[in-house]
Amino acid sequence: MRGSAPRRRYVGARGLIQIREQLSDRDLGVIRQVVELRLMSARQIQALHFPNGAHLSEASATRARQRVLARLIRDGLLASLRRRVGGVRAGSAGLVVAPGPLARRVLRLDGPRRRAYEPTERFFAHTLATSQIVVDLTLAGREGLLDSLEVQAEPSCWRQFASLSGRRLLRPDLYLALGAGEYELRWFCEVDQATESLPVVLRKCRLYADYYQSGNEQAKHGIFPRVCWIAPDETRAERIEAAIARDRSLPERLFLVTTARQVVGTLSSYK
Repeated sequence: MRGSAPRRRYVGARGLIQIREQLSDRDLGVIRQVVELRLMSARQIQALHFPNGAHLSEASATRARQRVLARLIRDGLLASLRRRVGGVRAGSAGLVVAPGPLARRVLRLDGPRRRAYEPTERFFAHTLATSQIVVDLTLAGREGLLDSLEVQAEPSCWRQFASLSGRRLLRPDLYLALGAGEYELRWFCEVDQATESLPVVLRKCRLYADYYQSGNEQAKHGIFPRVCWIAPDETRAERIEAAIARDRSLPERLFLVTTARQVVGTLSSYK
């Protein structure tokens, strides 16, 4: 993803060790989370990694976040995008970052490094909306509304399974395991941006139903997560809910629909 980070010469093993030794636990936490979620805004990073309670004021938290992100971008660990949240007038809070060319290497993660590119508007908006769900749930956990939170983002949460038509791939936006009181609640999440038609939404629901019928998830993990569609507003949520209810081929109680505003309460409640 093209950003403002300068071109860097190749960093060898010794140089990588030197870079890693200079990173704080917070630096590593920021890099790891950006790699996991693929895109995060400066606001999201500040909410999780530079909370006001750890600084004298919100202004000092903002300055600390600015310094850290500038250094991580300079060192090739993060990359800043040209597109910003809220446009050019949003200032540093509108900054959006992606993993830099050294991010996976410094975290000792295997797998191919993705080529840099500027994301499409749809990918940009959808990925940031997905990251915001993780931010909201993490903050809820810190406030005691959740006991624990396990997150898998794309592509870690994808599932392959066999069907009569061959190998198939289910691509949730998130897999979540939440501790809420005496219960562990498991979810596949679909973060809807109202950009897909309802027939497309229903095709995705049928793919979930086929995966449920395969028994793969139950055999590996003992339970099949419920599927939560997270809509941007009540009107869209009602339309998705009605479309799912009309489709008699879909298993009862497998799907739940909520809005981004209500997502913490929905995902942390046992029904």
